[in-house]
Amino acid sequence: MLSQALRIPAGFLSGVVIKWDCQSRMEAIFVGVSGMEMIRQRTEREEEERLSPLAAKSALAERRRPEIECTIRTKFQRDRDRILHSKPFRRLKHKTQVYIAPSGDHYRTRMTHSLEVSQICRTIGRGLRLNEDLIEGIALGHDVGHTPFGHVGEEALREIIGHFEHNEQSIRILTVLVNEGRGLNLTEPVLDGILNHTGDGIPRTLEGQIVKTGDRIAYLCHDYDDALRAGLLTPMELPENVRAIFGETPSRMITTMVVDMIAASADRTAIRQSETIAGTMREFRAFMFSRVYNSELLMEERRKGKYVVQALFDYYRRHLEKLPPGYLSWAEEDETKAVVDYISGLTDNYAIDLFQTIFVPRH
Repeated sequence: MLSQALRIPAGFLSGVVIKWDCQSRMEAIFVGVSGMEMIRQRTEREEEERLSPLAAKSALAERRRPEIECTIRTKFQRDRDRILHSKPFRRLKHKTQVYIAPSGDHYRTRMTHSLEVSQICRTIGRGLRLNEDLIEGIALGHDVGHTPFGHVGEEALREIIGHFEHNEQSIRILTVLVNEGRGLNLTEPVLDGILNHTGDGIPRTLEGQIVKTGDRIAYLCHDYDDALRAGLLTPMELPENVRAIFGETPSRMITTMVVDMIAASADRTAIRQSETIAGTMREFRAFMFSRVYNSELLMEERRKGKYVVQALFDYYRRHLEKLPPGYLSWAEEDETKAVVDYISGLTDNYAIDLFQTIFVPRH
């Protein structure tokens, strides 16, 4: 019985109507039970009472397609769960952050990066009494549009088609490609934060603005940590000003920037950093680009990754029949877009395996 399977006390489900929502998930809608209310409504009320007046409230969020709301989770909690359980998010575990198909187990992937962004940004959001569920949804979804081999793959597609941005592809994946072409029907604040986490756009919510800066904090500090592990850097090679203000360990660096963002943004209508920290962060970023991201030691592997993406694109553009089912229809008969959708979704290792299967002769 349902009550036994869910370990619900006998009689508790009296007056409960079970029905299927438009997502084909079974949800219990409590009707006529004395003293009961939907947990979601209680959480929404707690948001109004506990969070800052500047925080985004889940009850006010809108979706592109109306749907029956969950009785337990708020809209932002539901968005977070949809992203977390999606195939594009799972693929992030095999998309590397800086190093292409690294042999070590402890280098960052896009998935670990997304989780680290989420935790850093939730800490900032908690300090400012903002909506952590919205922050988490944006953070978990912000990089699902990344190509194999990271920014190298992004550059390869950009050179071929003229325009490709991973944040825009993230939106396309989450609104069109995932879920057999139906998308996840996420709320507008989550989509806005994902779209504007990079580039010139500014997220409309403070939660989205936190992720925009928190993403940079995470990748700079953790890519620095990976560079130490790879032997590309030593702490003493950091610029003197960066070492003096941020310290030499990723933990201290993150703590310094997080504390500063909370202090600088308190009771303000925009997320800010102090001039000292913002300037030091720019110096740190320039150092990382010079010594790590554009390092000669990594250039050969990146050249190979770029070649793999370009070769696969050319192959599938000439052999559209080899694309998995659905891609042409989801691209609305735009053949180039269909190939981009498929290639950009590949993981590093799967792209390498495809390349070998297609182009490398077998013994």
